[in-house]
Amino acid sequence: MNVKISSIHFNADKKLEEFIQERVEKLEHFGEDILGAEVILSLDKPIGKNYDSKVVKIKLKGKGKEYFAEKKGETFEGGVDEATDAIKNQIIKAKEKKLKK
Repeated sequence: MNVKISSIHFNADKKLEEFIQERVEKLEHFGEDILGAEVILSLDKPIGKNYDSKVVKIKLKGKGKEYFAEKKGETFEGGVDEATDAIKNQIIKAKEKKLKK
């Protein structure tokens, strides 16, 4: 799967990019028609004691279908885990809906 990773206003290290690649590629097991993914990492200004300043946006492209999740967290790894879980749930719901037809 082609995974495009963009980091806004900072450079993501190789370890983070490999982590994202690994997690996003696991989504292929849930949807057989997945073509690629776009991951956008950005930093948000923390407000007060809220440390959820790392934003992860994942757009997964399939044949005739797109899945999207945006998560904030203290770490990019945590945000990626939450976003991929959200997309996995979207894929499963879409499959269940398709089977009910």
